[in-house]
Parts: sequence; C-alpha cells; structure tokens
Amino acid sequence: MTGLKTNERPGTRAQVRYLRMSASKARVVLDLIRDKRVAEASQILELSERLAAREVAKVLNSAVANAEHNDEIPADELYVSACYADEGPTLKRFRPRARGRAGRIHKQTCHITVVVSRLSTEELDRLREQAAAKGSASSDAAAQRRARVARSRGEEAEAEEVETDEVEATEEAVTDEAATDEAVTSEAETDTGSEATSDAVDSDDDGESNATDESPYGDGSHALIDGDPDQMPDGFPVKGNADSKLYHNEDSPFYGRTKAEVWFASDEAAEAAGFSKPESQQKKEAEAADGDAAEDDQKDDA
Repeated sequence: MTGLKTNERPGTRAQVRYLRMSASKARVVLDLIRDKRVAEASQILELSERLAAREVAKVLNSAVANAEHNDEIPADELYVSACYADEGPTLKRFRPRARGRAGRIHKQTCHITVVVSRLSTEELDRLREQAAAKGSASSDAAAQRRARVARSRGEEAEAEEVETDEVEATEEAVTDEAATDEAVTSEAETDTGSEATSDAVDSDDDGESNATDESPYGDGSHALIDGDPDQMPDGFPVKGNADSKLYHNEDSPFYGRTKAEVWFASDEAAEAAGFSKPESQQKKEAEAADGDAAEDDQKDDA
C-alpha cells in the first residue's frame, strides 16, 4: 500500500463496516488477491477455505458492480488495485466467573475496503494478444483434430474392407473344409460298415450274419437284439455292462435296474470275457460261504 489517503486512491471502491471479525484474519485473505485481475481474485476467494474469504468476495463483487454501473468499465478490464482491513470498535462483554468475579470478552470488528481499477493500455493490449494467440492455437488444434478424425475414419473404412475380405475368405475355407470332412466321414462310415459286416459271426450256421447271432465277446456272449437292452436272448440271462466290465445275474440286487449292453449265457462266460461281479455281491457271497463253512465245522465237531 502507498502512503496516499483512501479517498485519493484512483479506482472504484466498496466497503463493509463493522464486520464481526478481527482485522488480522481478514488481512490474510486480502493479501491473496491484491494486484490480481478480478477473474483471478474471484477464483482465489472461491477456493479459499477461510471464513473471511466469503465476506471479502461480497465486497469485491460490490466494487465490480459499482465500476460497471457508475464508471461503465467492463469487469474483464478491472484488477484489485488496493484492499485493506481497518480495525473497528471492540464490543466488550462479560462472563460470570467464580467468587463473584467477571471475565471480560472482547468481540472485535473491522472495516474491509476493496478498490478496483482499470488495467493500463499496455496490459490490455498484451491480454488481447494473448487471447488472439490462444484463439488461433485453439482453432489450429481444432483443425488438426478434424484432420486426425478424418484420417482415422478413412483408416477404419479400409480396415473394415480388409476385415470383410478376410471373413469371406475364412468362410469359403471353412465351407471347403466342412465338405472335405463330410466326404471323409462318409468314407469312414462305409469302411466301418464293411468291417462290422466282416467281423460279424454267424453262430447259428444259417448262412447269414445278423444282430441276432453276433457274439461280441466270444462264445457264451450275445449282442443286443435290435439295440433293445430289455429284450433277453434265449439262453443268455446274464446282463453285462461294457463300460464298467461288471455283470449281473438274476441273483444280483441290481439286476432289475441294469440296462444290458451285452448278454452272457452264464457267469463263467462273463468272467471268461473279462467281466466280474459287483464288489458288494462278491462280498456277500464270500460272507455266505464263510457262514456255510462255519456250520460244517460245527457239525463235524458234534
């Protein structure tokens, strides 16, 4: 601040008097906006966390409004030329204390003054040049961005055309491969059919190989009749499971719910083909055999 009196300072001012705040707290905020442009000062006050910033912002807005209305100066050509806080009267209050005493309470006040002035001609010219340069730079940036977008769109169109060609070529290759696979599959099925026919066994000597007389596991085995697992061939009461290699005779508790994949004439034929009884049935038969042996020993002792 200069040594001039308040009324001699050039510019437009606004003041708030008897603000219930100490001058020292207001001066901390005023030091932040001194010699700043109005737009920058408003931004500083808006981002400040001090309570005094709210009151200083009101005074600044009032000073700017006075300059626009009274002096016809645009707000973008103003800056804070001076700002200060003077101490106001102190309000004295008392608080009752022990033994009839009283504690003094001093409530300070202050007067805040903000003066805004017009920027110099040189400063205004410099700001205009900066705005023009920034505008040209932004326009150049916009033009460059449009050019980049156009190039990217062109590249995307080319990429889409290439991708379409690749997809069509891939579909044609897949179609050709599928046709080849179908031909190979049909040939394999033909070969399999001929092999099955050649491997079929004519067990009933009728001069014809068919599903009724096939013996897939040698003598004593019989294939399913027309693929029906419930149709038992005559003389083949034992059911066999080709996956688990287990067989079930009529004494097995699983016989009724087992779907036969092959039939056997007897337990011996099934075991000769590599099949075995379920473990639970084997254990049960072993226990029964042990019990019979124990009974025979008791009879011998008697």
